Amino acid sequence: MKKIGWAIPFMVLIALVFAPLSTAQEQADHPVEGYVVGPGDVLDISVWKDEALNKRVTVLPDGRISFPLIGEITAGGKTVAELAKELEDKLGRFVPGVNLSLMVHQVNSMLIYVIGRVNNPGRLVLNTEVNVLQALAMAGGLNPFAKRSKIKIFRKKPEQTELFNFDYDDVAQGLGLEQNIQLRRGDVIVVP
Repeated sequence: MKKIGWAIPFMVLIALVFAPLSTAQEQADHPVEGYVVGPGDVLDISVWKDEALNKRVTVLPDGRISFPLIGEITAGGKTVAELAKELEDKLGRFVPGVNLSLMVHQVNSMLIYVIGRVNNPGRLVLNTEVNVLQALAMAGGLNPFAKRSKIKIFRKKPEQTELFNFDYDDVAQGLGLEQNIQLRRGDVIVVP
């Protein structure tokens, strides 16, 4: 019977790691409208029937790309659809009836950082939605000296930095699940 006692909290923890959580407020703040291009992303841009306008470009740290005929254009912060439309509009002056295709070849801008008392601190590339518990698992879990109830998540916003508290033990036991927020590009998890 003693062996079963640990199984229930363990199963709750596994369910939390593999089931992304989001609150209604988060969904309102961050609606899903398509992937937003960021610095470091690699884009494949091609124009039908014009080999000279088929390019693979990397978004520069300032969010800009360079493309033949139109020069530099800001790509960072725009969805793939918005950027494709803008490129098509600008190229339309030079290429009548332009048919442009834009694909994200490689996602490099979806980074979060996990620092402090985890087994593998550093930056993590997100290629799917990840919550705090999942990110901590990706960072190798907490080390024995971690202050499990004092974990902080920092999120940079245009006007300020937002701070979220995270109590690992509470969430692992199925309590305070609203703390297990979906992470966004640039979030920093600090494990003291």
